[in-house]
Amino acid sequence: MFSLSSPVMPAEWEPQDAVMLAWPHRDTDWRYMLNEAQACFKEVARAIVREMPLIIIAPDANDVRRQLQDLDHSDRIIYQEIATNDTWARDFGPISIIDGNERFMLDFKFNAWGMKFAACHDNLICHKMFENGIFNAQAINCQDFVLEGGSIESDGRGTILTTSQCLLSPNRNRHLSKQQIEDVLKSKLGAKKVLWLNSGELCGDDTDAHIDTLARLAPANTILYVKCENSSDEQHASLLRMEQELKAMTNAQGEAFHLVPLPCPAPIHDEAGNRLPATYANFLITNSQVLVPVYDQPENDELALETVSQVFPDRHVVGINCNALIQQHGSLHCITMQIPQDFLRTRKQEYKKT
Repeated sequence: MFSLSSPVMPAEWEPQDAVMLAWPHRDTDWRYMLNEAQACFKEVARAIVREMPLIIIAPDANDVRRQLQDLDHSDRIIYQEIATNDTWARDFGPISIIDGNERFMLDFKFNAWGMKFAACHDNLICHKMFENGIFNAQAINCQDFVLEGGSIESDGRGTILTTSQCLLSPNRNRHLSKQQIEDVLKSKLGAKKVLWLNSGELCGDDTDAHIDTLARLAPANTILYVKCENSSDEQHASLLRMEQELKAMTNAQGEAFHLVPLPCPAPIHDEAGNRLPATYANFLITNSQVLVPVYDQPENDELALETVSQVFPDRHVVGINCNALIQQHGSLHCITMQIPQDFLRTRKQEYKKT
């Protein structure tokens, strides 16, 4: 068991070196709609490489190179040829921690949201990336604890926001009590205060209520959260209870949050008629942009983009159509993982060739 003196998990809006994607291919669950999925990933990649390096993980790097050969700034892409089960980099990617002047990347166990799907390759991705030497940080094996990046939010000042439904799921860390799980978040992520949401879940969500689908920490002690105005919507009651919980919360410094509601997208269904967990809260913050999922709903999309712009006035807000992603019950934040500043090796020749 490793021990850190004063660990801090940086907030997503702090400076970054790169963003990480795992590319969809024919052996993932995207195979039945692969062209649509790859087109969406390409738009996300296009937005990222406008401003910073992009790490792409794929079992066949040359195949992805061909797909992105016409992309501006394609020279900013760092390929890692690694086998993958799927594409949800947020949940199997490394969790970055700063302790004084030292940098650490934590490799938690990924068991595909409580053993719902195969994860034999995805759970090894962090280890293989560390072996390839692209990170300027010490790797820490945390495979004794199941944790997904989409289940936690950090303000960079000691506040961790999460949900009880996810972290207390019996298919993750059933041998640990709530207090023991909280102790892990404090010792490994530097949490001074853990905020547990007991309400809030989107229909069709197979992550057991990941926080990044519901409520997001933002600068100036702000929380952007999903608010359902339609009282006849099946999600209304749970999201209303979540809002009341958020109103009662304070950060690690004892300060109340400034709450900013995001609209709830109109229901989107799959071909079988099942409702999908569409949300505007699943946005990605980068150095100069906020990439926000949109769903061909002009009124709701426009309101979501305007709301995010108000919270991030120093960043360009970009809407990316994520109707393809939502078909597999995820969205934009789910497919990405940011790499904080000074965590990426700066010389490309240092990267292991694929």
